Amino acid sequence: MSQAPEGIDADAHEALVGEFGMRVGRAMGWPPMAGRAAGLLMLSESPMTLTELQDALDASKGSISEMTRLLVTNGTVERYKEPGQRHFVYRWRDDAWIGCLQHIVDTTAQLRELAERAQGRGTGMTAVQQLRLSEMQEYYRFMVSSLESLLSEYTAARASRGTRA
Repeated sequence: MSQAPEGIDADAHEALVGEFGMRVGRAMGWPPMAGRAAGLLMLSESPMTLTELQDALDASKGSISEMTRLLVTNGTVERYKEPGQRHFVYRWRDDAWIGCLQHIVDTTAQLRELAERAQGRGTGMTAVQQLRLSEMQEYYRFMVSSLESLLSEYTAARASRGTRA
């Protein structure tokens, strides 16, 4: 199981990592292991190798590799090599919540593009089908616009606080 940093209550640390697995994983549509890896990396003050994550989470190399790839794709974790080192390490991004929201904006924008293409191809379909395609396009236009506004607002608020981590 995950190891708490020295001086930290190991039971509280383990409980929080487990809760991330259940709640964050479920809310984001991730496997519980991705939520646990996210929780562990968020609480870790130093980057971790794949092997360290594997040992801390008692998981296979393949599972951890897949979960870290998911976290990188979702904008919360970054993968890099430290100077002079052979292995990649993973760490929680300083701007993880911005990265997470940017990922949501990007994926929603992809669905908006699909809706626009679908509506363009909908000529000749029934009125009901055209209405549904139109509503889909309207919904995703609204969502992208709203999410972009939220991202700008959150980024500005974070910058004004001088938040780094």
